[in-house]
Amino acid sequence: MDIEQHLQHYFGFDSLRSGQKEVISSVLAGQSAAAIFPTGSGKSLCYQLPALMLPHLTLVVSPLLALMKDQIAFLHSRNIPAASIDSTQTREEAQAIMNGVRSGNIKILMISVERLKNERFREFISQVPISLLVVDEAHCISEWGHNFRPDYLKLPQYRDMFHVPQVLLLTATATPKVIDDMSRRFDITHQDIVVTGFYRANLNLKVLPTPEQDKLRVLSSYLQPHRHDAVIIYVTLQKRAEEVAAYLNTQGIQAEAYHAGLKSDVREAIQERFMHSQTPCIVATIAFGMGIDKSDIRHVIHLDLPKSIENYAQEIGRAGRDGESSECLLLADLDGLNVLENFVYGDTPELRGITYVLSEIKKESSQWEVLAYPLSTASNIRQLPLKTLLVYLEMKGIIASKYSYFAEYRYQLLIDENGLIGKFEGERQAFVKALLQNSKRARTWSTLNMDQLLGSYDTNRSRVVTALDYFQQKGWLLVESKQMTDVYAVLDNRFDVDDLARELYERFVQKEHSEIERITAMLELFQSNSCISLQLAHYFGDSRLQQPCGHCSVCLGHYHPWPPRQAHETLSGSVLETMTGPLKSAMMTKLDMEPSNDLLCRYLCGITTPHLTKIKARGLGSFGRLEAYAYADVKKALLEQHEGISPIDS
Repeated sequence: MDIEQHLQHYFGFDSLRSGQKEVISSVLAGQSAAAIFPTGSGKSLCYQLPALMLPHLTLVVSPLLALMKDQIAFLHSRNIPAASIDSTQTREEAQAIMNGVRSGNIKILMISVERLKNERFREFISQVPISLLVVDEAHCISEWGHNFRPDYLKLPQYRDMFHVPQVLLLTATATPKVIDDMSRRFDITHQDIVVTGFYRANLNLKVLPTPEQDKLRVLSSYLQPHRHDAVIIYVTLQKRAEEVAAYLNTQGIQAEAYHAGLKSDVREAIQERFMHSQTPCIVATIAFGMGIDKSDIRHVIHLDLPKSIENYAQEIGRAGRDGESSECLLLADLDGLNVLENFVYGDTPELRGITYVLSEIKKESSQWEVLAYPLSTASNIRQLPLKTLLVYLEMKGIIASKYSYFAEYRYQLLIDENGLIGKFEGERQAFVKALLQNSKRARTWSTLNMDQLLGSYDTNRSRVVTALDYFQQKGWLLVESKQMTDVYAVLDNRFDVDDLARELYERFVQKEHSEIERITAMLELFQSNSCISLQLAHYFGDSRLQQPCGHCSVCLGHYHPWPPRQAHETLSGSVLETMTGPLKSAMMTKLDMEPSNDLLCRYLCGITTPHLTKIKARGLGSFGRLEAYAYADVKKALLEQHEGISPIDS
């Protein structure tokens, strides 16, 4: 069958949308490509259709578990053999999927980027021929993007490792700078980058300046005539999602909260009710991507400011995928701005934390093994910025990622030990005996001493891991692995710790400034008296919309200035001392260290760090007490208190 026949047979479509044919043709011609399409414009079909026509596996990397599940369900409904491997599955379920991939019965496999750090998975996938690597939400690979994820930077390396001939990048929200960056990393030529434009005429973008105290009333009044429509309401904090959903229910509007703090099975049940229109309204945190693919969402409402223009674009993109007119409403004020900025400040490591990490590397001459959680705790750097720090060090040539492995393997024999040995002869039998002999036996489980085995028998880690997986596949034993360890080669330990720490700290500060500027750009766009749709299109490099849209709130003559920010009480030195005293005492008692000014500031602004988690700072009384204040103002007040200067008025 040709493209059109596959399209009709599997998907029931007579023709491809704008841009899809160009991307699919590039892929089927053996080229790597990038598809920059608006949300809901059919990016997924750009890999789903070629996957049916390519000879080997299509491996899809996606950042959202919910999105994977939606796409797998869709593919199964079209009788397309697809699967995902994720942390919610049992060992047996994952093994069955891997067997299906090995046999060629599964054509599309979806995974998270973190799955590629799994040593056993890499051993498995390296033995499977792959035709196409698909990177969904590909903007995550760029430092200049809004959802930069350090692990994405390793995808070009994995592509080489697994000998994948082609790559397809998919995203809806990439500025021209980000498109250039991510395409360069995969050597995608300009003619194979397809950008269809950002503007969607069926989305009516509205900005309604609303004081914080009036928002729930305005929201309820807006929703009353639309109580049966599918609605997503975005808020910043999990607690607020719960409160808003509860309020709406008292007003006769059926709503449920949806956020990362809920257990996965609860989230899945809520999502299912929304997808099947049993729950019309979902209140979700903007920090948690829903991955919802529902075509008839009529309203997307931002009760709080979005994190950035890119986040706003992604979130409103969930409305009106059926092409029908849909409303995107922002109830705008500035009172939540400080909470939004505090998310940014929380990802800037302290200088002394960076110094700690560099000192650890300095001790090593050739190889450095890292357990992420202990290093995060010891350095007081949250795990995402810690990953970013390690990527920065790789880019500077200080370290180089070699591989990741599980520090501990244990297994449960399902057949007699002699029975397992008896299944092999010669050297293979000797290998199995050595594996069993270098294991510490407990009542049910045996723990393999990998180092002892490698030291006493002429083999390698890869063979051991492959053997354990094979034994499990055959049903002879169960395998568990834990304590993921990242191994880096130390390329240069001659650096000056203090100088390099200061340089890297400044880089994080610049990234912090860039993120704050991103928020500022968002405010300027929403507070402007120019066409909202036109500004958004130009931000994403879409020059196809040249005139005002005629249907946003500005074009309709509904532009209004925003309400002023609420004033806060003066931060006096005595009040600050009272608030921070318990933290200082707990830090000395439990960690034997004085808290830095940055740590005091994060405590008061409600920003978690590993040290604050370790000493259970949330229970000390003042965690997050000043979350409505500007971080810079709290930091300045603490400095002035320390230096004996009069406090500021925030």
